[in-house]
Amino acid sequence: MPEVIGIRFKPVTKIYYFRPPDVELKFGEPVIVYTTHGEELGWVASEAKVVPDSKIKGMLKDVLRRADPLDLMSLQEYHCQEPAALEECKTRAEELGLAMKVLKAEYAYDGSRILFSFSAEQRIDFRELVRVLVRSLRTRVEMRQVGARDESKAVSGYGKCGRPLCCSSWLTEFHSVSIRMAKNQKLPLAHEEISGQCGRFLCCLAYEDKFYTEMKMIMPSVGTIVHTPEGMSKIKGLNIIKQTVIVETEQDTIVELPISQINTEPPKHSPKPKPEPKKKPSPRKKRRRKKR
Repeated sequence: MPEVIGIRFKPVTKIYYFRPPDVELKFGEPVIVYTTHGEELGWVASEAKVVPDSKIKGMLKDVLRRADPLDLMSLQEYHCQEPAALEECKTRAEELGLAMKVLKAEYAYDGSRILFSFSAEQRIDFRELVRVLVRSLRTRVEMRQVGARDESKAVSGYGKCGRPLCCSSWLTEFHSVSIRMAKNQKLPLAHEEISGQCGRFLCCLAYEDKFYTEMKMIMPSVGTIVHTPEGMSKIKGLNIIKQTVIVETEQDTIVELPISQINTEPPKHSPKPKPEPKKKPSPRKKRRRKKR
């Protein structure tokens, strides 16, 4: 099992594993690492540890060195230039008539390249835009088309709950969310009710789905006849959060009871229902053959 160190390049983003250097690095220290895009500046998100091979994807790259004050000054200097570069890209894209929404501009710490993130409903031929931007910004330009969820993460905002969006405040990876999760939690299935700012299903639908699934395996189904302190009753509804059931008694009253007071097995003293007598099959009538 290899020893790795976790590096994060931006706040609220995924942690990537690298081969640790000979020197000891502490949590939060800035470092220079080698990636497929070249040298990048990141921060130690998890100190050196041993992980199973299954968690390693591809070849481990190296942590080159600690970032020094000059690296951090250079990062801050180019970070201040990002808003102007973003406006430049938006203006040039509009002049070229490109149907794209430029969301974010990110310089490398040393200014060797700049990455523009954009969203569009279809594929965009941005080769001419890259040529124009290279001439004006005098650095290597990269373009990356992102989806609706990444767009919301970049723009940020507030959700239906009134809190900052999960994707922009703490969620580092997107998980699959389906309509089944909404059905499992008995939520209204109207698209506007279960969709977020990105227009996709709310990420929070996945947070409690495992709990709902496990509780539904324990709790009786609606319509089941159960034994309760009120006598034999019929399940009319479930409250999975409170772990209670709503039952209708033989006296036609509605009662809410905790799941601990519900017994799906019939009481021992209750008489067994008599089996219905089997009906004798009706005798078949013999058909008479007609004489020719």
